[in-house]
Amino acid sequence: MATQDASSAGVSFDSDQETRLILDSLTEFVEREVEPIEADLGETYTNPRLRHESDGRLVDEVLDAIGEVRTKSAEAGFYAMNLPEDAGGDGVSTVTWYRANRHVAGMGTGLSGEVLAGPEGPKPLLAQATGEQREKYLLPVVRAEKSTAFAQTEPSVGSDSPNMTTTAEKEGDEWVLNGQKQWITNAPYADFVQVFARTTPQEEAGRYGGITCFLVERDEYEVGSLNNAVGSVGRQAEIRFDDVSLPESRVLGEPDSAFYDAMGFLSLGRIELGAQAVGASGHLLDKCVEYAREREAFGRSIGKFQQISAMIARGRAKQYAADAAGLRCAWRVDEGEDAIEDASILKWFATDTFWEIADNAVQVHGSSGLAEDNPFMDHLQTARTLRIVEGTDEIQLNTIAKQMGVR
Repeated sequence: MATQDASSAGVSFDSDQETRLILDSLTEFVEREVEPIEADLGETYTNPRLRHESDGRLVDEVLDAIGEVRTKSAEAGFYAMNLPEDAGGDGVSTVTWYRANRHVAGMGTGLSGEVLAGPEGPKPLLAQATGEQREKYLLPVVRAEKSTAFAQTEPSVGSDSPNMTTTAEKEGDEWVLNGQKQWITNAPYADFVQVFARTTPQEEAGRYGGITCFLVERDEYEVGSLNNAVGSVGRQAEIRFDDVSLPESRVLGEPDSAFYDAMGFLSLGRIELGAQAVGASGHLLDKCVEYAREREAFGRSIGKFQQISAMIARGRAKQYAADAAGLRCAWRVDEGEDAIEDASILKWFATDTFWEIADNAVQVHGSSGLAEDNPFMDHLQTARTLRIVEGTDEIQLNTIAKQMGVR
């Protein structure tokens, strides 16, 4: 019987030469450009009490440092490298983008997390910009000269976003926007936001139709209180729109189709978070192994105790499986396949694994793991946040069940 090797069958877990070069360059970039900026900040960045103003807002020194890292990354070609070339990116594959996110997250907490574009940066939805929109909104964000925010979530709606109450009504040649959004990442600092609003009633357009995305500039909306949630203090806020008049040129994509557009890119966001969870989990496991070898109790290293070694081993097994799921999911996206189920499996399993490993990392380090200014607590808070954003654990499990035909 003839056999077929893995590469000819289209599946490979080996990084190609281009990806290896990118990962090596990312390491060099972080060491050469990012770490010195972080070192100059010192305790202003590492101590959460110094990192924020009294209302939770990031202090100016930290904001300036974040902006500098993003700009340097954009100049080096990393920041938006997953976007198509005609949108200002380098058009790298989803697998390469997954590996890049995993690699950077594996470097630990700190300013390295700003190297690759997050919610504040260019995403495929914004890449739909045409004509003047590209020059005014897309390309400045690709170059990290401006930042944006994705405004869909509302206070009383949460995961049931098609039932949003924010509306935009056509009056003459303009749209009039009214409503409120909450938990919007980068809202306190964005130059403009991408706002989802219902433009046609559900009874006419259906549950997922009738929603349009608008580009709304900073002086056209009000930033309310900061949502200082665990793991994202100073990063999120509520925003309000009161009779904001917008010309037709501010519509991003086609009217009434924004929700379908967003759903088309949903898997990519979940792949990014899955990659970050896998990378951070690996970083924490390395720290646990190092500490378990060095720390002694009762005359031997604590790694010799079965409870500690088993805790670390279980974490490694789950992180290994999550990484395999991530690579498969990214590969399927590159193949043009429907990866809805894969992305939900990855997002749920990887972030749940990260949460377990982060909690165990604190446990392995004992009292020192509880200190608020160490990276373990930062990871624990981030891990808890990731189980909510881009769809909660429950949403992911519902999606998986639906894809299986159970619901």
